[in-house]
Amino acid sequence: MIVGVPKESFPGERRVALVPLVVPALAKSKLQVVVESGAGIEAGFPDAEYTAKGAKVLPNRAAVFSTADVIVQVLCHGSNDATGAADLPLLRKGQILIGFLRPLGAVKTLEELAAAGVTAFSVELMPRTTRAQSMDALSSMATICGYKAVLVAADILPRMFPMLTTAAGTITPARALIIGAGVAGLQAIATARRLGAVTSAYDMRPAAKEQVESLGGRFVELPIEAKDAQDARGYARAQDDTFYQKQRELLGRVVAESDVVITAAVIPGKKSPVLVTRDMVEKMAPGSVIVDLAAERGGNCELTRPGEKVVEHGVTIVGWFNIGSTLPSHASQLYARNISSFLSHLIPGGELRLNLEDEIIRETLVIRDGQIVNARVREFFKLPALAPV
Repeated sequence: MIVGVPKESFPGERRVALVPLVVPALAKSKLQVVVESGAGIEAGFPDAEYTAKGAKVLPNRAAVFSTADVIVQVLCHGSNDATGAADLPLLRKGQILIGFLRPLGAVKTLEELAAAGVTAFSVELMPRTTRAQSMDALSSMATICGYKAVLVAADILPRMFPMLTTAAGTITPARALIIGAGVAGLQAIATARRLGAVTSAYDMRPAAKEQVESLGGRFVELPIEAKDAQDARGYARAQDDTFYQKQRELLGRVVAESDVVITAAVIPGKKSPVLVTRDMVEKMAPGSVIVDLAAERGGNCELTRPGEKVVEHGVTIVGWFNIGSTLPSHASQLYARNISSFLSHLIPGGELRLNLEDEIIRETLVIRDGQIVNARVREFFKLPALAPV
């Protein structure tokens, strides 16, 4: 089978779905790779490197879509709400599509892909199990975002992160607070610690305490308890308004004492909970920085403006999207390894294996035979359950 890699078309997107390094491994699985000319340039992978590893470079996007049996992208139609619809006429019935689809975003985009007749897999829905670990693209990109968020904050903060003892006196370390200790939050904790900040973290899931402390962070414990704090997949569950109100009251003092606050509390498919209020921001010291990694879904900070960097009450609040794309080389390498592992699992020996008894395939398969087939997605959009086959 032929795997096609078109150039990412979302404005500012610099990643590429497959890098030259994984091409030989895919060849061992009897998969041939074709790449749109220039697809890897912005991530640091010129056409010549793909050719040297055995891939074929095609002159344009249409050639890739017409040649490939499988299309792999970073941002497919659904997650690419700017230019993704332009790919719909290029897709054909029976073609396989793999990438970020934002399956809990808008049902309309899923219906458009279904109408195109593709078999679509969403990497966001990859189970968080040991078997699927090498294919977990969401965790890979969250790692990139958590790391870069700290660097963004350090660049903006008008003081240094580490404690320094000099002939001119001692500089006290910056204080960083990470709210949400998922994959992105844990990487932010590790990075802030490496830069020398005194680092604290809060998560409503009690299980996060051990992970935070293992990275050298101080776990902030609040005298409130979340009900069913996480689901079976390890993600945080949304709580009621009373819980979030009490949480904000208790977090206020910790936020006010922090020089940097990085928020990474995301509930899949739902608006991000507001954890940092206007009143909290007003009490922070001038020059402080908030980096809101939940901005794309509304933001964890009340004053976040999605997609922008603003200054409110002397505090800089960063709500940028697509932070993973700002480190395109390593982000692409990680993503490519995730995708190549999934391809080898889905198409062993060059033959598609749609075994729905396999959790990895069943959970990530969203569209097949002209309809949305994923049970979780259908339930989310309140679509009637499909009759068993």
